[in-house]
Amino acid sequence: MHQLKYVGKVYLVGAGPGDPGLLTVKGKTLLEHADVVIYDALVSPEIINIINPLAEKINAGKRRGRHSLPQAETTELLRSKAETNAIVVRLKGGDPFVFGRGGEEMADLVQAGVGVEIVPGITSGIAAPAYAGIPVTHRLYNSSVTFVTGHEATEKYRPEVNWQAIAQGSETIVIYMGVHNLPHIIPQLLAGGMTADTPIALIRWGTRPDQTELVGTLETIIEQILTTEFQAPAIAVIGQVVDFRSLLVP
Repeated sequence: MHQLKYVGKVYLVGAGPGDPGLLTVKGKTLLEHADVVIYDALVSPEIINIINPLAEKINAGKRRGRHSLPQAETTELLRSKAETNAIVVRLKGGDPFVFGRGGEEMADLVQAGVGVEIVPGITSGIAAPAYAGIPVTHRLYNSSVTFVTGHEATEKYRPEVNWQAIAQGSETIVIYMGVHNLPHIIPQLLAGGMTADTPIALIRWGTRPDQTELVGTLETIIEQILTTEFQAPAIAVIGQVVDFRSLLVP
């Protein structure tokens, strides 16, 4: 048991995918009463506007090619703010524990003796497809769904995702942060047994007013990305459930 030696507590709060209506009631309450909020780049402006106007707001966001604060510095910042502030919120897009480094930050803070509480958020891997009319599960079409990151840490426990095994073992695949690596991922999915005509949808800025989608197949999607200059951040959904999008979107 680590002895707590700080005035405040750090709340790792999931902001959800972007639509402020999807923020949890508990998350909203903490933002309204926070003394300090350290937030990520993918948190929508509408949710930033909910923050207590008297709170100190710090952007620690990470985006491809533009790193505001290294992870170690972010954790140290949280620790130092908890020394003199009662409510310190670490606001992360989606859910803190779904490809959000929340586990790393929690472990480091607990090791330092800082009190930590987790407030889950709706993850974009479920919400973005839903807003596009795509159910990630459907009892007549799939009995499994795999959530996987397309952007791996270089220091992780193994060198890379086994995409061929995922292709063989899951009927629906949801890829986070994978747009830039699709030219590497798709050939492995095909080698694992997926067919070239398997539907894929890319959903950018899911649940926000400017949400955009690009729909194709494993055979066509790379060319479509180049033609349309489709950019991250986006979720990729692969599988027959993508075809349900046509029920809501003509």
